[in-house]
Amino acid sequence: MLALRYYSSKATSEASRVSRKLFGRPGNNLTSGIVGLANVGKSTFFQAITRSKLGNPANYPFATIQPEEARVLVPNERLDHLQKLYQSKRKIPSILKIFDIAGLVRGASDNKGLGNAFLADIRAVDGIFQVVRTFKDPEVTHIEGNVDPVRDLTIVQDELLLKDMEFIENIQEKLTKQMKSRSRKNGQEYVDMENEKETLDKAYDILIGGQRIINKTDWTDSEIDILNHHHFLSTKPSVFLANMSKDEYLNGEKSSVEGIQDWVDEFAPGSPIIPFSAQYEWELADREAAVSAQKSALPRIIRQMRQALHLISYFTCGPIECRQWTVRQGTMCPQAAGVIHTDFENTFINAELIKYKDVAELQPPFEEKMLRAKGKIHRVGKKLRGRGQ
Repeated sequence: MLALRYYSSKATSEASRVSRKLFGRPGNNLTSGIVGLANVGKSTFFQAITRSKLGNPANYPFATIQPEEARVLVPNERLDHLQKLYQSKRKIPSILKIFDIAGLVRGASDNKGLGNAFLADIRAVDGIFQVVRTFKDPEVTHIEGNVDPVRDLTIVQDELLLKDMEFIENIQEKLTKQMKSRSRKNGQEYVDMENEKETLDKAYDILIGGQRIINKTDWTDSEIDILNHHHFLSTKPSVFLANMSKDEYLNGEKSSVEGIQDWVDEFAPGSPIIPFSAQYEWELADREAAVSAQKSALPRIIRQMRQALHLISYFTCGPIECRQWTVRQGTMCPQAAGVIHTDFENTFINAELIKYKDVAELQPPFEEKMLRAKGKIHRVGKKLRGRGQ
């Protein structure tokens, strides 16, 4: 038997709300990759967000060949408060795994600039940080010859869409051959292949129209299952990062971001755009107070990616440690408990839930009896799904 105590910002029962299927892998340990044209500041950003010397921010294309991997601590004020409230000896935040992927070039889908290898690296991650350069610096070469954020966004988008079209063409060719070889045309296997072919036809039409597969909002659950099986590049959620000069960023200039917003509204609607300066963040990374610097965009960048990946958190607290756990939105209670240990999932009976809003204003020491007397500790069963932050 297991009674699990955890803190959550929001939760809902399966009876009151059933989440639609999400694009991407169903796991909780999802990853993100830094994508963009060569020489736009990706590796500088990677070093800043990971506070490491990984990556290669050299001033020439293809300074990065193999993807670098690092794990980033997720900043969370709720975890800080819960540690103080419980007077825990230590706090353990969640992490976000990030890859620095080599820069794309025009024609990458035709394997220019080692493009096929780099596109395969993008296919392996779950979410995309797309860095686009807005700063002008004659000492930092631009692979296209001049700085034009909208053009650069279009180049990267086109390469991703073209590669997805190639994927679909190859899959359709194999499906057609398999369907022709089937003697029975009414079996379930044949019906499944027909459904897959029809879904891929829809996806191909969207790509031909210059849009990402994820932009279509009325996919059915079964269609999403089919598309998820193939890990298409244009089903991955994106967070767009406008890499400004240090002075432009600190002065709050937004003129260079306006064109990016118009482009995103048309070709990646709903995706967040975050102005930042990779150079400034890199400088902050060498300072002790980098994480708490008011001007740093990194906490927002990390939170936006988690949100784009539909990752949420719950917390377990006690005198020894206060820990943040990560699950995907819609995860049910037994599976959430299984993130701590598989035995907890297998033996799950119920959980005691305290909503964070009910302890947000409390001061130490924590008084459980007071919360219980006010009915703020809820016992929930197996069918509770996680949602929110």
